[in-house]
Formats: sequence, C-alpha cells, structure tokens
Amino acid sequence: MNGAQLRTTILGFLGTFAILGLLLYFVGIEGFVQKIQRADTELVVLIVAVTLGWLAAWGFGLRTVLDVLGVDVSFAKSFFILNGAMFSNNITPFGQAGGEPVTALLISKVADTEYERGLAAIASVDSLNFVPSIVLALGGAGFYATQTDFGRRLRLATMAIVVLSVAVPVAGIFGWRNRDALRRAIARLLAPVLQFVTRVAPVDVALSRETLETRVGEFFESIERVATNRRGLTLALTASTAGWVCQMVALWLAFLAIGEPISFSVLLFVVPVGAIAGVTPLPGGAGGIELVLVGLLASLPGAGVESGTALAAVVLFRGAIYWVPVTIGGGVVSVVGVDSV
Repeated sequence: MNGAQLRTTILGFLGTFAILGLLLYFVGIEGFVQKIQRADTELVVLIVAVTLGWLAAWGFGLRTVLDVLGVDVSFAKSFFILNGAMFSNNITPFGQAGGEPVTALLISKVADTEYERGLAAIASVDSLNFVPSIVLALGGAGFYATQTDFGRRLRLATMAIVVLSVAVPVAGIFGWRNRDALRRAIARLLAPVLQFVTRVAPVDVALSRETLETRVGEFFESIERVATNRRGLTLALTASTAGWVCQMVALWLAFLAIGEPISFSVLLFVVPVGAIAGVTPLPGGAGGIELVLVGLLASLPGAGVESGTALAAVVLFRGAIYWVPVTIGGGVVSVVGVDSV
C-alpha cells in the first residue's frame, strides 16, 4: 500500500469511527453496552459459525467460476482466496470496486493464472452475488408490504432497489454490446497512464495500446465463458443465495443473542439493502452499512425495533461479517504476498 492509498484508508476509517460514534451518541452508550454485555455467548459463537458458512458458500461460488474459466483450484484454496478478497475489500475505500484489482492479483498468484482471468473471475462472482441480493430484497419488500403499510424510508429503499435492478443490467448489456469500442477506449486511456506510472515509480507497468487491447479482450472472453455456462451459473447463483441467507441468519441470531427476537422476513429486505452502502468511500462500507441497517430496522413499521436494540444487534452481526474475513484474509494476503506479484 503506497502513501496515497494509506492516507485514503486512514481517512476512510476515521469516517467510519465518526459515523459509529454518532450512532452511539444518539442511541445512548450505556444502554448499548448493557445489551452487548448481556448477549448470549453461545449464540455469538453461532453467529461466527454462520459467518464461516457464508464465506464457504461464496468460496464455492468462486471455485465454480474459476472452474468454468479452466482454472483448477481446491475448495480450501477458493475459501482462502475469497477471504483474501474480502480482506482487500474491507480495508479499501469503495468496497469491492476498490479491492478487486488486489483480489485479481491474489487469484492470479494462488491459482497460477493470468491477471485478466483472475479479474474476470472476481468480477463475475461480484456480479452474480448482486442478482440474488436484488431478488431477495424485492421479495422481502413485497412480503413485508402485505404485512404492514410502507413508510417513507421503506418506499425510498424499495425505489433504490428497483432502480438498481434495472440500471445495472441495462448498463451491463450496453457495455457488452459495445465491448469492442469499450476495449479500444480502455486501452487508449490506460496506455498513457501506465507509461506515466513507469516514469514516476520504480515499477515497469508500461504496455502498448495493442497489448492492452489484447488483454482487455481476453477479460471479455472470460466473462463470456462464465455467462454462457448454464451449469456454472446455476451452481454459482445457488452458492451466492446460500451465502446471503447465511448473512440473514447471522443478523437474526444477533437479535436473538441480545434477547430481542425479530421476524426473519424483515431481514430478507434489510440485509441486501444494507449491503448497498458498501459502495460508500469507507473501508468495506464500515460505518455506512451500520448506519443504513440501524436506520431501516428502527424505522420499519411493525418491526418494533428500537434504535439502541438495532445498533447492538448490528454491531454483533457486523463484528462477525467484517472481522472474520479480515482476520482470515489478512493471514492469507500476508502469506501469499500480493505486493510481490
């Protein structure tokens, strides 16, 4: 991590602490601490176990995509690669968008494959993970609408999901249909940038436009292989859905651990919407995701969740979802040594 990246990450974490501090201030620190102290230890351990189940499911999805791309890795390797990916996402501003280049390096080194194929693999996994999250969120919102009236925040959140469910596929289709022009544009923009980096930094990353066009073309070819493999798509989507369900179960267990059970149907909607906050310029979306989750849970009509209760459960949930992959993935990255690639 260079100086600029380090400064950006530090600023991101300062933003995270500021948001969490404001949340604690508004809900009350004393009540929050009491709820955390009373949490059932066995259920907290179970939350960690379910978190590992989420990581295993998405690790299997990554293994499936790599298999489609002709890269043979074991389930154990794919699990650790996935954790390394989550580690880079969680310490990088803008979440997955910021961590994907590092993840692609990790995949290329551990799986002994080209960088373009590694980037295509993680981009495919991220795209596939988006599909069930939107479906579950819309299904949860629809079910919840039959139980109670939509409040203003719920309507806004649902509208955001609908917009994303339309905008993302449309952008993807447009980009795919114009992939030749996009390939040339990327090569034209990247070539001078890489030449500049080579001049000012002690690395040689300069590539000709022709070479860049070839590599970007290989990336698109890898994406096409994944998109046209029905068996691989089915397995990957199933694994992704299982992972999302594990996250929902983890949050449901968090409420149970503090003695405040909540309807599971609420979480079908809340968890995917909260994940959207991962695109904020905060490391792994930390702070932003918590804010969105607490805001939704405390404002959902009929849910009966106080803001202090919501924050305590969200902290237990996010403590596992954030720190388990950071701990495992940090070890993976340190052992593999991505910076040396």
